[in-house]
Amino acid sequence: MNPHANRNNQEDYKLKDTKPQLGERWPHGGVRGGGGWISSERITSTYDLVEQMYYLYVRVVKAKDLPTNPITGSCDPYVEVKLGNYKGKTKHFEKKTNPEWYQVFAFSKEKIQSSVLEVFVREREMMTRDDYIGKVVFDMNEVPTRVPPDSPLAPQWYRLEERHRDNKVRGEIMLAVWMGTQADEAFPEAWHSDAASVHGEGVFNIRSKVYVSPKLWYLRVNVIEAQDVESHDKSQLPQVFVKAQVGNQILKTKTCPTRTTNPFWNEDLLFVAAEPFEEQLVLTVENKMSASKDELTGRISLPLHIFERRLDHRPVHSRWFNLEKFGFGVLEGDKRHEHKFSSRVHLRVCLEGAYHVLDESTLYISDQRPTARQLWKQPIGILEVGILSAQGLLPMKTKDGRGTTDAYCVAKFGQKWVRTRTILESSSPKWNEQYTWEVYDPCTVITLGVFDNCHLGGNEKPATGGGARNDSRIGKVRIRLSTLETDRIYTHSYPLLVLHPSGVKKMGELQLAVRFTCLSLSNMIYLYGHPLLPKMHYLLPFTVTQLDNLRHQAMNIVAVRLGRAEPPLRKEVVEYMLDVDSHMWSMRRSKANFFRIVSLFSGIISMSRWLGEVCKWKNPVTSILVHVLFCILICYPELILPTIFLYMFLIGIWNYRFRPRHPPHMDTKLSWAEAVHPDELDEEFDTFPTSRPQDIIRMRYDRLRSVAGRIQTVVGDMATQGERFQALLSWRDPRATSLFVIFCLCAAVALYVTPFKIVALLAGLFWLRHPRFRSKLPSVPSNFFRRLPARADSML
Repeated sequence: MNPHANRNNQEDYKLKDTKPQLGERWPHGGVRGGGGWISSERITSTYDLVEQMYYLYVRVVKAKDLPTNPITGSCDPYVEVKLGNYKGKTKHFEKKTNPEWYQVFAFSKEKIQSSVLEVFVREREMMTRDDYIGKVVFDMNEVPTRVPPDSPLAPQWYRLEERHRDNKVRGEIMLAVWMGTQADEAFPEAWHSDAASVHGEGVFNIRSKVYVSPKLWYLRVNVIEAQDVESHDKSQLPQVFVKAQVGNQILKTKTCPTRTTNPFWNEDLLFVAAEPFEEQLVLTVENKMSASKDELTGRISLPLHIFERRLDHRPVHSRWFNLEKFGFGVLEGDKRHEHKFSSRVHLRVCLEGAYHVLDESTLYISDQRPTARQLWKQPIGILEVGILSAQGLLPMKTKDGRGTTDAYCVAKFGQKWVRTRTILESSSPKWNEQYTWEVYDPCTVITLGVFDNCHLGGNEKPATGGGARNDSRIGKVRIRLSTLETDRIYTHSYPLLVLHPSGVKKMGELQLAVRFTCLSLSNMIYLYGHPLLPKMHYLLPFTVTQLDNLRHQAMNIVAVRLGRAEPPLRKEVVEYMLDVDSHMWSMRRSKANFFRIVSLFSGIISMSRWLGEVCKWKNPVTSILVHVLFCILICYPELILPTIFLYMFLIGIWNYRFRPRHPPHMDTKLSWAEAVHPDELDEEFDTFPTSRPQDIIRMRYDRLRSVAGRIQTVVGDMATQGERFQALLSWRDPRATSLFVIFCLCAAVALYVTPFKIVALLAGLFWLRHPRFRSKLPSVPSNFFRRLPARADSML
């Protein structure tokens, strides 16, 4: 038992109801979803799932007619916006009297400590603090408030006031100052007073952004045959294979079993490619000289955009491609050179757009749509998520000798990823950002993760020591949409649980507001009777090995592409959100899955116990009622199926009172994270290949053999029972088969002359007989079945 898990209060791991002061509905032409606008014809709700946070916005546009420095004869201006103790600066320009900045500054209203807003235009070369070109002063009481659907406030020119008021011309600056909320379109790109300590490249890493996953295609390369393939050694025929490469993905065909100049393979090689297609398909034909040496005989490089895009199961036309022959020449110091040759390869290549890429082999599917947009159907709902705040976050790194956390939240659903802004040095950050997704299938999962930003350019160090610069995981939440009631706002605080080598640990809580709006109830009900994945997954299915490889390649491509955005969504974040390590071996997961299976049979076990109590007459009234019901069903067999369905209907109606009232969340007991052994956790967090000493590896191997032996025993017992059924008629035991055949003949005659109702009635009454008429010894059929031979006797 993990001592750390024992100390934790189990109440901390549960979902908590919250009552945030959500914003009012602000009607406008659409819903701001962070990645575009959704038509108001689909949904009329607005930015109302978050608490309104007011900000003072200052838009600095440009300046004109700025005076030059009498000493240097030039002007290197920048703007400083000052509100109390907060100061924000624009970039500076060199030798420019008419600069253009187009920057926005946002000051949280909760932290405003001054009644005056000052905008200074300074020159970079000035050495003293008080020297400036000019300034504009605003009274906070006169600042207008912008409320959607108002258009953005128009900036206007303001004359700069000089410090000594000597009436000299100091130029003008174009500004716009207003009070707004986080729903303002200027909010994501604004400089925030909460992040005033961040400078340089770190400014880009704290902004909220919306990302779109790259459009992924399966590239199917069917290598059919080749012609006129020659080896450099003319004395023997080549024995060749084909190697295909797309980016970092490399696959090979089998070596042609015969030596010939016209080899034949007809093998499929599957790759994952992302639009826009940057890589090329590189095919090389190589001759197997020996076990460790291959000879290049031909090569071709093909851009992916030339291949046909298949949207259904119709066949794709094959094509011949000429290969480039490689050999050794006598020119330039006997260096390798390239020349055209008549060898060619026969290929059938296409881009598969009727599959869904990335999620089909995981339990947490967030999108079932195929790649080809032409195959998409209309959305059936709208998912809105208000990322409100987090509470009680643990320090993730040390800065200036004290623990701190710079938290941001990432949400992923379908192709759309969102990232909130980073709140600096706060254990209770408040984001209050709302995002919207179109839903095409309710049986999908949205994943939200909280991370600590380690790319702010400061002197931070991880709290666990070391010099890692990866964003640290704080916790993750998954919500399955099908468990949500439509048009209801869920406001809960989700525990952020992370499994560490020391055990499960609560890192804090994430407060969300979630609403799933149904656009078409008929279309939603229609989906429940259709396959989960596109039809090509069933018409031309992939093998398990292919799915694992393709999923791994797809996740790598998504991580690379999202890492190229600005700010980047880093690889460690993408891998955590996509559960890249979910298929790795874990003793803890094995136990958890075993007990999940056991719990599935708990209902059957309870029913069998109840029937056993009926047969043993522990409750005579219940046993008599069961006898009466059994006799009625025997006399009126047409009532059997209606009675079964009516019983299930009543059970469903009765269980409605006990339906779940909250969305699902991480369950430490279900995950078997509370009672996991420390060594099992160390094994789970070990690298692959392992980095542990030999004696620990031997102990773990012996433990794995022990667990596998139990599984082997259970599987062997199941196989034994099945082989005994086969032995009834296979004559492996001639005497047993003879007895069973004679019994079958007698039973056939008896059942033919006896009405079925009588047979069923006698069998049921015999099974429900009183314990006084029962024997403690096994029955004759059970004894006979256990004596049947199985094939285990023939195993080594």
